[in-house]
Amino acid sequence: MNEATEQNEGTALPLLAAADLQDHLMTATNDLDRLQTLLSDACDVLAQSFYGASEQLQALMAAQQASGGHAEAYPELMQKLGGAVTALQFQDMASQLITHTNKRLRSCADQIARVAMGEDEEGAAVVEEAPLRPNPVTQDEMDAGSIELF
Repeated sequence: MNEATEQNEGTALPLLAAADLQDHLMTATNDLDRLQTLLSDACDVLAQSFYGASEQLQALMAAQQASGGHAEAYPELMQKLGGAVTALQFQDMASQLITHTNKRLRSCADQIARVAMGEDEEGAAVVEEAPLRPNPVTQDEMDAGSIELF
């Protein structure tokens, strides 16, 4: 038997396998952190672009009305722009799911480390508790709603 297996005979998971599994879980949590950052940055830029377009469209509508012109196309454009902003709510739901999954994976990695490596001089390893709810977001689709653009 190798040394890692001999040190860990009382557990179901050999030490090297546990360490490897823990590394994979931590890599997944780091990937989720990067995904969260990318998603947040992209949604921030998208939101700024939509709000900028909305402001310009409202200015055009006001100028058109002040000059006595007809602005039939503007309400439809505002509705389409509002629908696009509604889609930005996806970022909030996705962030909640990413955070939830990240906590679950970290808890699993901590539990594996505690079981495989046992206690050290400082005592038992601290394990972050997994979220109690199975899913933080129950909504699985986006419907257009009332959105007010400023």
